[in-house]
Amino acid sequence: MVDGWDEAGLRAVRGALHARDGAALLAALDRGPVNEVLQLAGDGVAGAAARGVAGAAETAATFLGALRERGFRGDEELADQLCTAMGCAASPLPRPLAVDLEVLAMLLEGDPVESGGRIDLRTGECWAAFTDEWSPGPDAEEAEDPGPWLDVPALGSRAAYRDMELFVEEVGDAALADRLRSALGGRGGFRRFKDVLACDDRARRRYHLFSDERKRGRARAWLAEEGYCPLITFSAAHSGSVPSTLV
Repeated sequence: MVDGWDEAGLRAVRGALHARDGAALLAALDRGPVNEVLQLAGDGVAGAAARGVAGAAETAATFLGALRERGFRGDEELADQLCTAMGCAASPLPRPLAVDLEVLAMLLEGDPVESGGRIDLRTGECWAAFTDEWSPGPDAEEAEDPGPWLDVPALGSRAAYRDMELFVEEVGDAALADRLRSALGGRGGFRRFKDVLACDDRARRRYHLFSDERKRGRARAWLAEEGYCPLITFSAAHSGSVPSTLV
């Protein structure tokens, strides 16, 4: 396993997730440390395990242990999904919804003055509040309870700022950590922090992975509080019984 993720490895993981190819995902996960992509790849691993893809159960167990050790917000909810995929869940999951956690995180962490939005509960599609394309559609009045839409609040950037503070504590290079810590002081901290990272490709890549993991986790936790979990759809290695939330 390489020390950290390079761009090619991350592209392989994201490509396998996009293609819903369980075997390709498991192969791609050998290209970097899984503890840095738990939220990114966890749904795919759970889906592959539920479908019986060779090696997926072992990878799911590895993910499960790493999630319980890490303990970011949203890690517990993802661990529950992995347990369901492995057949060891103690209680049923919330209702499945085919939502993109990355897009949902963008809505949740936008400017409270001009952001937020809603989720179409029929499709899982996220709509920003300011979009001109949003329309409830002709069947909205006939949708089943609790209604066709779930409002998404904009909670601001405080959590993202905290992510930067936490990342500084994870940086092994003391000089880089000092520069990043200094960058966060006062107005314009976001820009100065990213300017410092721009001079170190590996640190920049690690920060974006760290930040994305925490944002996805917060989106997952918020969704669970609303009574939903991401719907997992993945290619099957063979036919068999699959939990209804992992189809």
